[in-house]
Amino acid sequence: MSINSFIEPFKIKSVEPIFVTTLEQREQYMKEAHYNPFLLHSKHVMIDLLTDSGTSAMSSEQWAGIMRGDESYAGAQSWERLETELKDLTGYPFIIPTHQGRAAERILYGYLGGKGKTFISNTHFDTTRANIEFSGAEAFDIPCIEAKDLSSDYPFKGNMDTTKLEELIIKTGVSNIGAVILTVTNNTGGGQPVSMENAKAVDSICKKHQVLFIIDCCRIAENAYFIRNKEKGYEHKSYREIAQEMFALADGCAMSAKKDALVNMGGFLALKNEELATACTNLLIITEGFATYGGLSGRDMEAMAIGLREVFEEDYLHYRIMSTTYLGEQLKAKGVPVLYPIGGHAVYVDAGALYAHIPTDQYPGQALVCELYKLGGIRAVEIGSVMFGKYDDNGKLIPSPMELVRLALPRRVYTKSHLDYIIEVFDKIVNNKANTKGVKITYEPKFLRHFTAHFELL
Repeated sequence: MSINSFIEPFKIKSVEPIFVTTLEQREQYMKEAHYNPFLLHSKHVMIDLLTDSGTSAMSSEQWAGIMRGDESYAGAQSWERLETELKDLTGYPFIIPTHQGRAAERILYGYLGGKGKTFISNTHFDTTRANIEFSGAEAFDIPCIEAKDLSSDYPFKGNMDTTKLEELIIKTGVSNIGAVILTVTNNTGGGQPVSMENAKAVDSICKKHQVLFIIDCCRIAENAYFIRNKEKGYEHKSYREIAQEMFALADGCAMSAKKDALVNMGGFLALKNEELATACTNLLIITEGFATYGGLSGRDMEAMAIGLREVFEEDYLHYRIMSTTYLGEQLKAKGVPVLYPIGGHAVYVDAGALYAHIPTDQYPGQALVCELYKLGGIRAVEIGSVMFGKYDDNGKLIPSPMELVRLALPRRVYTKSHLDYIIEVFDKIVNNKANTKGVKITYEPKFLRHFTAHFELL
């Protein structure tokens, strides 16, 4: 089936109305939100591509599971079902539920981190980096060399640079390494997949130096799709079997279940080492909840257990990846510079190339998200120097390596007609690009500034 002929493998049982806004209304709403899409009211957004996290439409089976939710404080049946599912999927003996992924990150990396510690990843995402740096530790990104070429068709640009990994471990000293984190798929790196060959190489280096190896697995089902379809030797394995093989390489994993578990809230840690798991469980009880619910309701755990099965269904994964591919290929055909090949959960537009006339310190990515909302009511997110830029000692911006805008597709929410509307809006974006101006920051917090920063149009 071609990328132009896929159909959604589900029927729609319930609908949520979209409030269709005018250009004048959107200009006013964006001004009131200080030109930051995070500060918009969702009722004023027509197509919401801000994130794929927690925005999935749940299935009839998941809603049925919600009605079975056991809300007992300790030892609930819903917890038992989730624990059984996660042990089978990951192969890890110690399962620690959390209310979402950043809670899992805070517990694990807060415990392993601290001043003098270093964490190494193919690319840390914003909350991961923030939790690590908040502990006083350092976070290093070492994506593979192929990731620097945004237009090449190299299939696994999410890979980690294993040569640099070994060099960093030796240079830093094993005792100073908090963990090596392999994010699959690589969100900040354009939603690009990680090959099994690369995961095995990372595992081999970590075992050689006795360094903890953790997988950030929030999109591991989508990553498994790319391995089966692009990596030799995996053509006849199921997506779930591929994920299980990758889990077996690591010492543990952290997951925001709000992505590939198809739920609106949830997460977990899963670990091999009992001593580490006990320490993390103690922190969980102090900050999140008892060890058998970790901040989740029983109904959340039921929906998660079901979602972790549904996400590996072949028809679903084909539709999911083909939807993203269709959007990306259509934009590329219209001359919109996109990170290529198209990733799993999102299309990443190269705003720096689209708006080559806008300097990095005027944030071309933020300019693009403002234009998308103004011209089409589409909410997206900047992944560039707003999100990852830093300042030197003189207050000068150290820009992000890439100035991207992420169009993240919620799972099972939008149809092909919605995607065609997004493509039409980009026609207006391209036609008006020469007249588009940059932005300046008028307010920013110390950490994760992109969530609450205020901007002005230049």
